[in-house]
Amino acid sequence: MAAVQWRSSGRSYDAELQRCRPESAPVEFGDYHPLKAITVTDTKTRRGAPETPAITHSASAGDLGKKKKEEEAVGADFEPWSLKRGEILARFTTTEKLSINLFMGSDRGKAPSPGPSAVSEKVRTRLEELDDLEEGSQKELLNLSQQDYANRIEELNQSLKEAWSSDQKVKALKIVIQCSKLLSDTSVIQFYPSKFVLITDILDTFGRLVFDRIWTMCSDPRTLPESFTVDDVNDTAKETCLNWFFKIASIRELLPRLYVEAAILKCNRFLNKSGIQETLPRLTAMVRGIGDPLVAAYARAYLCRVGMEVAPQLKDSLNRNFFDLLGSFRQISSESVQNQLVLQRVEVPEYLTLYSPAINWILQCIAYRAPR
Repeated sequence: MAAVQWRSSGRSYDAELQRCRPESAPVEFGDYHPLKAITVTDTKTRRGAPETPAITHSASAGDLGKKKKEEEAVGADFEPWSLKRGEILARFTTTEKLSINLFMGSDRGKAPSPGPSAVSEKVRTRLEELDDLEEGSQKELLNLSQQDYANRIEELNQSLKEAWSSDQKVKALKIVIQCSKLLSDTSVIQFYPSKFVLITDILDTFGRLVFDRIWTMCSDPRTLPESFTVDDVNDTAKETCLNWFFKIASIRELLPRLYVEAAILKCNRFLNKSGIQETLPRLTAMVRGIGDPLVAAYARAYLCRVGMEVAPQLKDSLNRNFFDLLGSFRQISSESVQNQLVLQRVEVPEYLTLYSPAINWILQCIAYRAPR
C-alpha cells in the first residue's frame, strides 16, 4: 500500500483571530449596571399571524407633574446626612495633636476684660482673628486637641456668617476657600473623616447663604415660587449668580475650587435649566485630578451629597463617582500612600476603614429608589 502524505494547508492566524473576536457595540454608561437583568426582545412574528399593536398608557399632566416633583426631592425614606454626621464624629477620633493652617490677618491682640464677660470676650477675640483674612499673611494654630479643633472650625463658621451679614462677601469667600484647603491635609489620617464632616459644615453654610441671597434678589416684588424656572429670575439676580461662579472659577487650586463650586451647585437653577445636569459630570471628572485616594473618595461623597439634595434623579453622575472610586483603589498600593501609612504607623486594614463613611454614603445615594 502506498504511503499517504498529509500536508497542512496554509492558515492565516491573524484573520482567524479577528473572526473569533466578539463584535463590539457601543454601550451607554447610564444604561450599564452589573446586576441589571438582560432583556431579550423578540422582533419576529409568527408567519401569517397579525402583528400585535403596542399598548400605550397616556399620563395626565397632573401625574407627570407629581412624578417630576418626586424626582426632584428625596423623601422621608432616605437617611439624611445629618444622621450620619454624628456617627462619623463619634467613631473617627484621635488623641494626636492637630493643626489648622490658614492665611490670616494680623493679630489684633485685644486682651479680655476681667470679670464674667471674659469668656465671651475671649471668643470674640478669636473670631476677630479668624475673621481678618488678608492675602499673603499666615496663621497657624498648633497642638490642638480634637475638641479644640472642632471649636476652632465652629468659630470659622461663625466668622463666615458675621462676614456675610456685614456685607463682606469677598472675606466670606476667602474663609471658605481656606477651610476647603484643609481637606488636602491628611497628616492625622485617622481623623480625616471627622475633619471632612466639620469642614463641609462650613461649605454647607456658604452654599445656603449664596442661594438665599440670590433668591431674595428675585423675590421683589413677588416671592419666587419653590418650583421656579430660569424664566422667573431677573437679570440682576442672574448677573450676581454668574459673578459668584466666575469668582470660584478663578480659584487656583483644584480642591477648593471643586468644593466651593459644589457647595453652590443649587445656584445653577438661577442660570440654566440644564445647569446642574451639565455641572455634575464636569465636577465628577475634576475629582480624577486629586492624587490622594482618600481625599478623592470624600470629594466624591460630597458631590453625591449635594447632587442628591438638588437632583436625585441624575443617577448617571452617582454611578460615575462610584466606578471612579473603585478605580482609585489601585492607588493604595502606590509608594506615596504606603510611605504615608508607614510614617503615621497606620496599618492597611485600619486605613481602609477610613473609606467606609464615603463608600456607604455613595452606595446609599445610588440605591435610593433605583430600579431593580
